[in-house]
This record gives sequence, C-alpha cells and structure tokens, in this order.
Amino acid sequence: MASYLSDRAFTDFVHKNLATPTVYNKIGWKEQNVGRFELEKLDIHHGIDYVFQDSDGNIRTVQERFRESKYANFSDFTIRYRRDLNPHSDRVQSEYYKINADYFTYGITNGTKNNIAECTQFLKIAIIDLKKVYEKINSGEIIISDNGRNICRITNGKIECPIKYNSDGSSSFFPIEISFLIQLWGKDMVIFSKGF
Repeated sequence: MASYLSDRAFTDFVHKNLATPTVYNKIGWKEQNVGRFELEKLDIHHGIDYVFQDSDGNIRTVQERFRESKYANFSDFTIRYRRDLNPHSDRVQSEYYKINADYFTYGITNGTKNNIAECTQFLKIAIIDLKKVYEKINSGEIIISDNGRNICRITNGKIECPIKYNSDGSSSFFPIEISFLIQLWGKDMVIFSKGF
C-alpha cells in the first residue's frame, strides 16, 4: 500500500495538473482560496477537499479521489463506511457519516503514483452530486446492504451497493457504479463524466 505522502503528492498533482485545467475550468468552476488550516478543518470534519465558485456565483464544495491506471477496469467510486476495529469510538464512523461536500470528483489517470509525471490525462472522470446520492440513499433508491455480494446491481429500478471490507480489517466501504447513476438519473446525478 502506498504511503500517505505518496498518496497526497499524487492527489495534489492530479488536482493541479489534470482536474483543474481539464474539468473544473471547463465547467466554469473557480477554486476559492480558503486557507490551509481552514481547508484542513473542512476535510477532517466535513469531508471537503476544495471549495469552488461556479459561473453563477454559487459555492460548490468538493471531495476528490483519484486512482492510478491499474484501476481503469473499475466503473465505481467508493465511500468509506466504518472502522469497527478502531479503538477510538469517535473514529468508528467514517467518511459516509461526516461528508458534507456537495460533489464527489472521481478520476482514474493514465499514470501511477510511483511516477506522477506520466499522469497526463484522465481515462475516466466524473463529478457526482453527493447531495442527490444521499437523497437516493435516504429514499431507499440506493440501498447499502451487507449482502455478501461483491458488485453493485440494479434491482427494480434501485441500485443495491454491497458493503466491502478491506483485507487488513481496518475499515469497510461501499462502491456505487457511476454508470448506474447515469443510467437511472443522468445529468441530475452525474454533472460531468468522461469514460463511464
């Protein structure tokens, strides 16, 4: 598993060199200068990595997750769910419970974390409206289910997402198929996509 520092360097590089010029600028979102310490607090407590202003003057908060090219065959994004073995009770509930970002930007690059300079484009990229995802979860149209399945599926017009567990036992997460979000709810749910 890559170290935190190499993950951070990869994410920062992809944000600056790929996401900003080829996605955010394209849709008219301008990154706001929030300040390092304030942004760190937003990330820790609210799952917000960046704050943007769109062309209409609306504030858009975003969480980002970028992957290496070896993940190109996957078409889902994941939300961290629980850390049941964490000795600190206030850290058992993970990203799913705290995230307040408006959007989730998920991208797979053509490069790797070991050689970030080779990351020159996105193989897949999507901006997902997280508020609408949570509305669908709350209404029962997206079901998070510890059902032993390994993949998402559409059943009776609903997306069923399995809870999956990291092999080291550190945490659980659930995947949501981006193509299913597009298929069922289109641009209302996925406001920008390429490759899905």
